[in-house]
Amino acid sequence: MNIDVLFNPNSVAVIGASRDPGKIGHVLLRNFIEGGFRGQIYPINPKSDEILGLKCYLSVNNIKGDVDLAVIAIPANFVPDALRECGEKGVKGAIVISGGFSEVGNVELENELKEVCAKYDIACLGPNCMGVINPLTRVDSVFIPTYKMGRPKLGGVSFISQSGAIGGAVLDLMARQGFGMSKFVSYGNGAVLDETDLLRYMADDERTRIIVLYIEGVRRGREFFETLKGVTKRKPVVVLKGGKTAVGAAATKSHTGSLAGNAAVYDAVFKQCKATEARNLDEIFNFSKLFESQPFCNGERVGIITNGGGLAVIASDSVEENGLKIASLSEESRRRINEKVPAYVNVRNPLDLSGDAGADRFEVAVQAMLEDSNVDALLVGVLFQTESIDSRVVSMLVEASNLKKKPLLVVCPGGEYAEVHGRILENCGVPTYTSSASAVRSLRKLVDYSKFMGKK
Repeated sequence: MNIDVLFNPNSVAVIGASRDPGKIGHVLLRNFIEGGFRGQIYPINPKSDEILGLKCYLSVNNIKGDVDLAVIAIPANFVPDALRECGEKGVKGAIVISGGFSEVGNVELENELKEVCAKYDIACLGPNCMGVINPLTRVDSVFIPTYKMGRPKLGGVSFISQSGAIGGAVLDLMARQGFGMSKFVSYGNGAVLDETDLLRYMADDERTRIIVLYIEGVRRGREFFETLKGVTKRKPVVVLKGGKTAVGAAATKSHTGSLAGNAAVYDAVFKQCKATEARNLDEIFNFSKLFESQPFCNGERVGIITNGGGLAVIASDSVEENGLKIASLSEESRRRINEKVPAYVNVRNPLDLSGDAGADRFEVAVQAMLEDSNVDALLVGVLFQTESIDSRVVSMLVEASNLKKKPLLVVCPGGEYAEVHGRILENCGVPTYTSSASAVRSLRKLVDYSKFMGKK
């Protein structure tokens, strides 16, 4: 099957396109048009002559040109016939948005869908899914309007999600934080293409640097294990497993028709395969933005720089709790910093630059630790509430991060003013957190994966 046609089609047919703005078929068509898809778009609706300025067709067989991809949003009972027409037309990719299959006990209808796709060699996502987004080619089959859910800019993270709801939440968060995405895919019931197929595809995709995976269950356990084990030797994989509790497992069965499986088995698989497991949605985002933007970490020694003593204490606790080490500054670093800071600043690690520190003082400390061979990673805590701190510290941190000498993480807790500056840092590729705990836990994951890649 040609999975690439789902992300890079030259032409798309929207089967179930609608004139009603409240219908999924209308939103899908509008997203392709307003999103700037460069290929041909064919609305399929036997009751309309034109929708959103485009000529409508009775079926895909009435289209004179080639159709690479069909996006299907019609009642479940009509889906197999629509797929047969696609097969006869030579359509090689299909995204079935429609629900009403195995997730509601209609296994027979889902099996019919699979048989049709197998007969015509159709690479099919779904059913019961949101499909794909490719910011590069402007393919967008997600049926949520752009004014309700943002679309991330182009980047290096690809997200594979069994759940459309989880996928949508992460997409919206990524867009708000200015975080870049290579590809997004929600595969729903995974009747034809499942998590194993999509993992293989993303592993070979040159634009994908980090793979994020949300799963509730897997179809082919052994193949998934072997595939994941191979992929992590090439790229980091951040994974969140849903349905780990008894209640969650029951919800999984009614959601995508999947069996959640034993949580302990999944934990063991992730550890053995060196996948980075997240415990919740926040950690998916926390881990992936660090992996995507920062270099590998060659050790466990952390340098801490703040303008608040309490923040330094909390950060030190987090380092210890996550099995990392507080770096011992070299004599040269201490000398360089001492020359540029007031006498009341105790030059040690963690380094509290004092509440009156401005961008210049931060810059001296950051540059010294970046060049200190005793320091493997930097954690910079900025209290934007203090009088001396302004946007200049943001520019300095962006420049330091862009050097890619060592992982550099920023912690900036606070309200609106801190949030605005944190968002600017994120937009410029600097991983930023609201707490030391989340920042250091993320760094721990980067250190572990860096060790694995170094030994590989």
